[in-house]
Amino acid sequence: MSKPLVFTFVGTDKPGLVEKLSQTVAAHGGNWLESRMSELAGQFAGIVKVEVGKDRVDALRAGLLALCEPQFSVVVAESAAEPTVSNNRQLRLTIVGNDRPGIMREVSHALAARNISVSEMDTSITSAPMSGDPLFEAAARIQVPQTLDLDELNAQLDTIANALTVHIDLEQSLR
Repeated sequence: MSKPLVFTFVGTDKPGLVEKLSQTVAAHGGNWLESRMSELAGQFAGIVKVEVGKDRVDALRAGLLALCEPQFSVVVAESAAEPTVSNNRQLRLTIVGNDRPGIMREVSHALAARNISVSEMDTSITSAPMSGDPLFEAAARIQVPQTLDLDELNAQLDTIANALTVHIDLEQSLR
């Protein structure tokens, strides 16, 4: 019987990091299932879901932790049971506007206050097409409780958008 494990890692970006991780997983009989990885500011970080035989969990954990060094760290967690099917609505949230402090703080506060879970989020700073000014962009997949009043959520997001002069859009996810 297999057991899912999730591990995160972060370290100075250099060739071979993913290979080192994948070889360790394979050497312990693990199967690489899902991952999200990215390089930011010279650091390479990721989260990986693997499965491994129950009798090999401790050995794989030890193997992954043995990769740690001053500029590279790994954290291993046993995955909870497979998530139950939720009746939450899945929505897509996008934010675009001139970069300024507080955008993520205000939006994440509005979501958390309404028991909304962020499933996935990507943010970046790009250059505005005409002016070249820093432009903040975010795209998120969120899980919204069925009982939540979407009109009230949209009104709160509009208030935040107006205060920060950004565009916030909430729509049904196509995924």
